[in-house]
Amino acid sequence: MSQLSYARYGKDNVRLYKVDKDPKTGVHTVVEQTVRILLEGEIETSYTKADNSVVVATDTQKQTTYILAKQNPIDPPEQFAAVIGNHFVNTYPHIHAAHVKIIQHRWTRMEIDGKPHSHSFYRDSDEVRVVEAVTREGQGSSIRSKIEKLLVLKSTGSAFHGFHRDEYTRLPETWDRILSTDIEAGWQWKLFKTLEEVKAIDFNGAWRAARDITLKIFAEDNSASVQATMYKMADKILATVPQIEAVDYALPNKHYFEIDLSWHKGIQNTGKDATVLAPQSDPNGLIECTVTRKDNKAKL
Repeated sequence: MSQLSYARYGKDNVRLYKVDKDPKTGVHTVVEQTVRILLEGEIETSYTKADNSVVVATDTQKQTTYILAKQNPIDPPEQFAAVIGNHFVNTYPHIHAAHVKIIQHRWTRMEIDGKPHSHSFYRDSDEVRVVEAVTREGQGSSIRSKIEKLLVLKSTGSAFHGFHRDEYTRLPETWDRILSTDIEAGWQWKLFKTLEEVKAIDFNGAWRAARDITLKIFAEDNSASVQATMYKMADKILATVPQIEAVDYALPNKHYFEIDLSWHKGIQNTGKDATVLAPQSDPNGLIECTVTRKDNKAKL
């Protein structure tokens, strides 16, 4: 005999765009998101007995997303994710949890003749803002915010030496190297018991602070290693935003290898003379960490 041990279902890749138009100034503000909703609850009979009466159709979930977007701000995405989650657990008695993921795509206002344009935007990178929220009946909303696909590079100010060496080690020590990574940073918020608690948080301010801290420390730290630098980033974010319980980073180390050109007329292109290098796609280092407050054992 078998049994259904776990189940959830929902709608993925709901594309959503909203424009807010200021009637006084004529300035438009745009937000574009991709939304995923997955529902849990008393839905097992839809799997085991072909009983669709317990299914809140995925098309219903899509239409609900559009209606809620019309009725509520969708920025910050953390708040909108909680709005969606609360709707499903409060509207359907047999639905006890809603998992909502929102990817907010980047649109940057154009500057034309040195002035911000009222209604024109461009996408200046692949960077996205991501929210993963779980709203549970009777418990509240657990929210995790993320920065993904933020590609950064600095051409000096990074070293890597003093690491363990043994018979398998070929990597030379270096006191000056290129450091480049595709930043994935996340932070777990305290548990919000009500939607009103969610609405009281300045999520946009926290997102800007986390991003600014990440970039500032990346640029200014005389990095002994990716590990040491990412810990400083996480520690600073925790010190800056008291409602955040844990911060995590996943940083791939994108390598740039020196090219020995001495074979051609003695051209010097290694060590301090290295100016032409070969970017490497793989393999690459991958360094991860989670930093929590000392009285918090949360794991992301």
